[in-house]
Amino acid sequence: MSQPVQPPNQPQQPFGGQPVEGNPYAGQPGQPAPAAPTGNPYGQQPPAPTGNPFAGRQPGQGAPFGGGAPFTPAPPARNNILLGVAVALGAAIVAGILYGVIAGSIEREVGYAAVGVGFLVGFAASKVGGSNPAVIAASAVFSVGAVYLGQLIGISMILSDLAQIPFSEVVGDHFDTVTKAWSEEADFMTYLFLGLGAVAAVGGAKKAG
Repeated sequence: MSQPVQPPNQPQQPFGGQPVEGNPYAGQPGQPAPAAPTGNPYGQQPPAPTGNPFAGRQPGQGAPFGGGAPFTPAPPARNNILLGVAVALGAAIVAGILYGVIAGSIEREVGYAAVGVGFLVGFAASKVGGSNPAVIAASAVFSVGAVYLGQLIGISMILSDLAQIPFSEVVGDHFDTVTKAWSEEADFMTYLFLGLGAVAAVGGAKKAG
């Protein structure tokens, strides 16, 4: 016995129709079907806070209060002329005393020591005050004074040994004798050392700058 033939083009249930038996996720007519769970309970959670209020900002955005870019501290300035000159003076005094002690101990002047005095003064001054021409010029002048001070200290030490009197007495009571002895003993090498100190100061300043 033959089976009854089904009428063709029987209407089908649309995707958005009534819930299909056994399918709890089928949508209502005219509504999109809800998304099926992914198995990740945190899939729809918002991102956790990181503690950084600027974490979500894109590069180039302004500050949160409507200002410009966040403040960036400026690098330390190295162009303080007055401080550089003060450092040159202090370094010249210290270097001149050391130079004088060396010269008085060996009873002669050393050209390398004069160069070292000038280089130290110029390098220290330029490290603090920068490569300003005023700082370099002050370093050269103070270096000449430092070498001259060292020469006077060396002569004072020598006179102290010859006269068997304290060094402080020679400097305090007989300083005119010291300067007179320097004038009488000064020669080409004496002035050459003064010039070497100035030249070395310029070189030291350029090296630091």
